[in-house]
Amino acid sequence: MLEEKEKSGRVFDGKVLRQVYLFVIPYRTKFYTLIGLTLLAGILAPIRPYLIRYTTDNHILTGDFNGLLWVTILLIGLLFSVAFIEYLNSYLSGWLGQTIIRDVRLKLYNHLLKHKLSFYDKTPIGRLITRNISDIETIADIFTEGLADIAGSILQLTFIMAIMFYMNWKLTLISLSVIPVLLICTYIFKEKVKASFSDVRTAVANLNTFVQEHITGMNIVQIFTAENTEYHKFTKINEQHKSANLRSVLYYSVYFPVAEVLSAIGIGVLVWYAGGGILANEITFGTLLAFIMYIQMFFRPIREIADKFNTLQMGIVGSSRVLKLLENEDFIPQEGNILKEKIEGNIKFENVYFAYNDNDYVLKNISFEVKKGETIAFVGSTGAGKSSIINLLNRFYDINKGKITIDGIDIQEFSLQSLRESIGTVMQDVFLFSDSIAHNIHLGKEKITDEQILEAAKAIGAEEFIKKLPNGLHYEVMERGATLSVGQRQLVSFLRAMIHEPKIVILDEATSSIDSETEALIQVAMEKLLKGRTSIIVAHRLSTIRHANKIFVIDKGEIAESGTHAELLALNGKYANLVNMQLETHKIR
Repeated sequence: MLEEKEKSGRVFDGKVLRQVYLFVIPYRTKFYTLIGLTLLAGILAPIRPYLIRYTTDNHILTGDFNGLLWVTILLIGLLFSVAFIEYLNSYLSGWLGQTIIRDVRLKLYNHLLKHKLSFYDKTPIGRLITRNISDIETIADIFTEGLADIAGSILQLTFIMAIMFYMNWKLTLISLSVIPVLLICTYIFKEKVKASFSDVRTAVANLNTFVQEHITGMNIVQIFTAENTEYHKFTKINEQHKSANLRSVLYYSVYFPVAEVLSAIGIGVLVWYAGGGILANEITFGTLLAFIMYIQMFFRPIREIADKFNTLQMGIVGSSRVLKLLENEDFIPQEGNILKEKIEGNIKFENVYFAYNDNDYVLKNISFEVKKGETIAFVGSTGAGKSSIINLLNRFYDINKGKITIDGIDIQEFSLQSLRESIGTVMQDVFLFSDSIAHNIHLGKEKITDEQILEAAKAIGAEEFIKKLPNGLHYEVMERGATLSVGQRQLVSFLRAMIHEPKIVILDEATSSIDSETEALIQVAMEKLLKGRTSIIVAHRLSTIRHANKIFVIDKGEIAESGTHAELLALNGKYANLVNMQLETHKIR
């Protein structure tokens, strides 16, 4: 499902904030320092207008130059102090935000590595990318433009009002007479922008999902000439993204001019009233100056609070989405502790049932046994359930009923890492990362050297093609191995399986997409890889499994026939029909 709809939630969601605070704990000293600096800035800033009022009335209007000089020095010192505090505040909030999102991103990625494949079957990759990148970025806003700044602004407003009432309570009431109107406008603005920001986040997730899926599947789009159709779909999603952003732009475009007009009205009313007071010697000129400055200072935090509330809101929304993903523990249970060294390679499936969705079984009552060093093969039509057997042995999915054992021990009792390290799998569709050939073979295992890889490559006949590549083993493969042929990618896959020295080898349609010349190399690689190892082959080309110790024909999730190549031909059943079909098509026997 491409589109996602999520509620914007509450600004101060206590549960989310408590969970986010857990990431702050390692840096709590810096966090409390940040709050302290923000509050200090909120207290110091309103002192300046009061000093200007005092200077105007007591030094400028009286001609006291010496007093003016000292107050001016004090004002300059205050300005530098506030500027330095704001510098520390800005740097510290940015450092804290970026450090925390680094930690959250690492935790989320590590969390995703543990999920079952079924989780990825039903979750759009683009949405996960959004969670791991842009949604996490919004968490930084909680610290850079969120709680601390809002608390500082509220404290500053409180301090300003206290000083204003202390100087002249009548002027204060007149100056702030437009505040109720501003508060109503601010509330409406906050609610409208909150909804539009939530729509923006949803639109971003939908865009990421669409782009990721369609770039990955671009060959399908082009093969079926669906460019125009997909372009119109993208146009619609992109328009939704633009509209959501424009709504927020509209609200900002209306709110801030309205706030400026109200501020100007407040100053106008103040000057009108205070002018009469000055003429009547009831109000000093310094008081008027201070009040004009205070009104400007008072309106600015209110406008900023409205904006910061919405920024904080998006931080809360992004945090809740990320935390919800972190709370999802759709993991393969890893309770076992038996290690790799204990695995010999005797495999047994006993009355195994498996369904991807509830009780819609794709495998029914599967039972077979393969002893250490033997080779068995599975054949059958597409969708019969052959690859599902492979997935269950690797514990990418867990069975619904029955039992799978290795060396008589339930596979759930093995350490998941040890189990998978003991199984070397070569798939039909080889996935290679955007990295060197060497990295795609050793996958970060530093104990595997280039010399070992080249020695293994020589043994299976892959050394020649690797040496012809620019930089050899350090040739940078493009995404999904696009710069290599199908056969070359397959040889890299065989090397990857061999170099990790597995006890069990699985070949899942490993030779179905290569030409006859490359198949000869692959056959050599297969012989080297399978020698002395327990092996399971899911076969498309039946010529590759003639010498298997036993062949199983899978039909609609069940074992329809089993036996050696000769025995199955003698039955003249499903296997014989498959062989005859390939004889007619490919002239092989």
